[in-house]
Amino acid sequence: MSRRRELEQHRESLGEIREIMGSMKTLAYMETRKLGRFLETQRNVVQSIAEVAADFLAFFGDTLPVRAPVARLFLLVGTERGFCGDFNHAILQRLESELDGDPAGQPLLLPVGHKLHILLEGEPRVAARIPGASVVEEVTALLSQVTTEIGAIQARQDELAVYCIHHTDKSDTVVRQLLPPFLDGPAPPAELSFPPLLQEEPLPFLSQLADHYLLAVLYEIIYTSLIAENDARLAHLGSALRHLDEQTEELARQGNILRQEEIIEEIEVLLLSSGSDSGQR
Repeated sequence: MSRRRELEQHRESLGEIREIMGSMKTLAYMETRKLGRFLETQRNVVQSIAEVAADFLAFFGDTLPVRAPVARLFLLVGTERGFCGDFNHAILQRLESELDGDPAGQPLLLPVGHKLHILLEGEPRVAARIPGASVVEEVTALLSQVTTEIGAIQARQDELAVYCIHHTDKSDTVVRQLLPPFLDGPAPPAELSFPPLLQEEPLPFLSQLADHYLLAVLYEIIYTSLIAENDARLAHLGSALRHLDEQTEELARQGNILRQEEIIEEIEVLLLSSGSDSGQR
């Protein structure tokens, strides 16, 4: 096979790869737009629950736990798929920063996403591994597994604090406390004069409100993380596509050079053949 033919085949292969990566980029963009609509609604839900909790705790603050938790669990929200740069490494770097010099002992880890699982292979602190979500339709099933695992760990621990490390839609990482809830919620309005009317005792009410809040904030976190993941994938794929285009152009240039050389060789052969025929006459 000639060198030019090899270059042509390589260029065709790069073209096929470009089509696949272009489709992946389009899907990531579409998913980001869809998630944005879900996230706006979910943030309003979380804000409403937090405001209800603030009103309640203004009069029933003694229902919050008094004892400090003795065990910690970190929910780490990574990715199920790749092509998103250092997304998962950033989660682990934030975890290391959070635990640096911490005298409170080794926490349990609950990583979400296959790509993050790979980075935590052999890590003894991992309590369970949960597959991640790739699209918004998979989020509900994911959160069912997350809440089930957190409940199972709570059953084994007397006092448990749950934190989440995830990406924001600004592409940075944050640490967010999930349990005990409402410790850093909004302040109650100053004009409150009468306690809220409850249909049940304060402690059961707070417990149910905490369950609603945990699920709502987990939806918000996963939606936010998926948007950040797809934004990272768009940037990563965009860079890869530019590199592919540069490679394709270079292969085309080399192919043209080789083709010109072949044409020159063909002309020289024709001229030599013509000269030989003239000499024989």
